[in-house]
Amino acid sequence: MDIEDRRYMEKVLRLAAKGRTSPNPKVGALLVKDGRIIATGYHHAAGLAHAEIDALAKVNHRAPGATLYVNLEPHCYHGKTPPCTDAIIEAGIREVVAGMEDPNPRVRGRGFKQLRDAGIRVRTGILEERCRRLNAPFIRAVTTGLPFIILKSAATADGHTATKTGASRWITGDQARRYVHRLRARVDAVLVGSGTVLGDDPLLTVRWPPSYRGPMPTRIVLDRRLRSPVNAHVFNTDAPTWLLTTESAPRRRMEAFRAQGVRVIPVACDQDDDFLPSAMRRLARDGLIEILAEPGARLAASLLFSGLVSRYLLFLAPKCFGGRDAPGILGGEGVAEVSEAIPMKWERTRRLGPDLLLEASVEAGGESEGT
Repeated sequence: MDIEDRRYMEKVLRLAAKGRTSPNPKVGALLVKDGRIIATGYHHAAGLAHAEIDALAKVNHRAPGATLYVNLEPHCYHGKTPPCTDAIIEAGIREVVAGMEDPNPRVRGRGFKQLRDAGIRVRTGILEERCRRLNAPFIRAVTTGLPFIILKSAATADGHTATKTGASRWITGDQARRYVHRLRARVDAVLVGSGTVLGDDPLLTVRWPPSYRGPMPTRIVLDRRLRSPVNAHVFNTDAPTWLLTTESAPRRRMEAFRAQGVRVIPVACDQDDDFLPSAMRRLARDGLIEILAEPGARLAASLLFSGLVSRYLLFLAPKCFGGRDAPGILGGEGVAEVSEAIPMKWERTRRLGPDLLLEASVEAGGESEGT
């Protein structure tokens, strides 16, 4: 990889990051000829033109002798849009430089093969790790059928998430809370369990900055027995809300939530242990592939120990509550042996006002690509 390749791929990644493309991957494209960028493009949203087509349209779909830089292998099948490989070949492009192969089983090297068969030179692996990080949710969804779950916890320096009386507002400061709102604005969905709805009655909307007018993430409540009150804030504010429960949940309760405009999804599962993975697979099938989980201690532990979490965000406030009765970050039974611990890899630490944010990839969550 030379300096020029790296410089162009960095531009491609910045273009790709502009898109809100879920459940499609984020893709950017550059057309370069005689050492000069002649066109740029990116995939703006699912159903719209792919990055390669967006760039080619700016040169009337003709770029003889040009090099195409793209962070992901061009797609090669008829879906909502025609194959990008056909357009690349017809445009007369001489070379394609890609960050990574598309892990989608419908592509997975076939796009590169079509291009090579047409006489186009193909080079891959340029800033591959960064390309994989950008599209970690897409990679997880197409390779495992599961969403990329970011688990968020906020605790005191001694590991408590509330006082012994249950008071928790606010453990962290303004900057940390604003960071969470910006994260909500970026993901497909925000997830909690019925315990959080009952205990905190959250809105789970984006409220920072106050001028925010973008799309709200889908709010997801996991409630096997439909314990949540129908009049909770999450079911009565203007944002999409899905309630996932079991097929055996009371029908009258389901209809009461549906009357509120909530999408109620009964999840088929053979036993209690199957509910979480079955629910997550359903969310991924419905296009929610990047999810911020803000649950209580019990659900947080269940997600972690079910291997469903890919990334962990721990906000630590410089204060202590003390006491045995103050709730901690994780609930459940816990492990008996050190060897049974969920392995993580700390990747970044940052200051947010008085608080610390620790970010880790979770090996048990499958492929550990970051966001």
